Amino acid sequence: MEYRKKYEEWLNGEYFDEDTKKELRDIIDDEKEIEDRFYKDLHFGTGGLRGIIGAGTNRMNRYTVARATKGLANYILKQGENDPSVVIAHDSRHFSKEFAREAAGVLLTSGIKVYLFEDLRPTPELSFAVRETKSIAGIVITASHNPPEYNGYKVYWKDGGQIVSPVAEELMNEINSITDFSEIQCLHGCPLEDFHNLHMIGEDMDKIYINKVKSLSLNPEVIKEVKDISIVYTPLHGSGNIPVRRVLEEMGFENVHVVPEQEKPDGSFPTVDYPNPEEEGSFNLALELAKKVDADIILATDPDCDRVGVMVKKAGGEYYKLSGNQTGVLLAHYIFSSLKNKGLLKKDSFFIDTIVTGRMTEKIASSYGIETVSTLTGFKYIAQQIKELGDEGGRQFVFGYEESYGYLTGNFVRDKDAVIASMLISEMAAFYKKQGMSLYDALMKLYEEYGYHREELLSIVLKGKEGAMAITNIMDNMRNNPPEYVAGMKVCEIRDYLSYEGPIKLPKDNVLYFVLEGDCWFAMRPSGTEPKLKIYAGVVDASMDAAENKAKMLMEGIRNILNIPR
Repeated sequence: MEYRKKYEEWLNGEYFDEDTKKELRDIIDDEKEIEDRFYKDLHFGTGGLRGIIGAGTNRMNRYTVARATKGLANYILKQGENDPSVVIAHDSRHFSKEFAREAAGVLLTSGIKVYLFEDLRPTPELSFAVRETKSIAGIVITASHNPPEYNGYKVYWKDGGQIVSPVAEELMNEINSITDFSEIQCLHGCPLEDFHNLHMIGEDMDKIYINKVKSLSLNPEVIKEVKDISIVYTPLHGSGNIPVRRVLEEMGFENVHVVPEQEKPDGSFPTVDYPNPEEEGSFNLALELAKKVDADIILATDPDCDRVGVMVKKAGGEYYKLSGNQTGVLLAHYIFSSLKNKGLLKKDSFFIDTIVTGRMTEKIASSYGIETVSTLTGFKYIAQQIKELGDEGGRQFVFGYEESYGYLTGNFVRDKDAVIASMLISEMAAFYKKQGMSLYDALMKLYEEYGYHREELLSIVLKGKEGAMAITNIMDNMRNNPPEYVAGMKVCEIRDYLSYEGPIKLPKDNVLYFVLEGDCWFAMRPSGTEPKLKIYAGVVDASMDAAENKAKMLMEGIRNILNIPR
């Protein structure tokens, strides 16, 4: 058994520390656990390496980090660039700082210059710093919104975006070629300060980044007029606390309340079950504070501050949680209309979403003469289109988003950015408040104009090797035996993204997209970062209630076809 052989190598190998060996000795009688830890290596999904912290090839630990970084170092050196450099950042998760320093040591001993952030920073600032320092690559240690037992490792390329083909495959080949840990220098730690090519970065980079964020303000004069708008913010124990508060303060918002129990960085995320602003429970403490201070909006960012969730106060005083699509719709309309009113919207402008986002924003974009470009799931594909259509094609990128609470505008960051989004959402709330409207009112007005759209997401958790096989079987069955009707709606078209040729060239991906009658749809794909099968659905109808009922009916029909219990 290959996994057993790897287990024995780690248990007895000279390159593995005693803590690692003790952890492995503790599971010596648990064959299933040994298999899960060693039956495969962590692979690059939509978010790079990501896994449970622990000993093993299928876990996040100093050895998998060092191996990935050595592969990256070898790949960079083969590019032949003069004096190449890499920027490294990390979030608040367990071992994030240690993994960041491990990666720095491997790069430095390989002769590559390193810009290392002095403390935790948001992922989007890493993307910015790669471009600002003209580095060839960047690394951020984070597992984004995953549970506390996870950590991860994301690689960015010189354009500031996460790696995509062909770099991703070439890099993975380099990593896979490393089978002997004796090839990795600095594996047992080395004092980083001894290296002349280490550059610590911090406040100076922060200032440049924050000023760039502020430059994206569309109606700064509104903030001065409605500066007392009440905002509750929670960083959910992550890296957003300082940058989000700073940009809001410098923009002139004077009534910002931070949830005290969630203000400090803490990789255990003790106040939430899941540090994800998509989850209703992540807003519990913020909602309590919002009711005390009569907040107009509530903002919550995830641990690496690239996603932001929003709750808004309705006319009756209760709070409504916006979905990722609803926030995207509001931001898109606000950005498009503001640019047009200021005469800054060019004829060749484009907006980017993903194939699993709602279709309402495409209608809004079309009404402003803006082309919609739809990519695969993963913000790295949005960044790729910004590069190809914007940087290389000379067109105007105006906005991009994915339904999982990631938003971006501007040209200096190439990943979803919750610092930018938090500022614009707050400004947008002030803009509508000046008109006597809440963000909820603004959303209802857009529904009246473009139709009541409703989206649903179902995530089916299937862990371990057996779970991965179950997900494969479900996808294969739907691919080979597709339904003709779902919830009484005819299937008009099936797009299999392993073979589908659309308007733009996309990489092959294991996604099935079903176009249904009546402007409805659903899609399914294995998650690239979690042990989940994700099912997305969208409908449109003449009223909010009708759309909600149709969405529930559609999702129930999908459950029945897949034989998924409630």
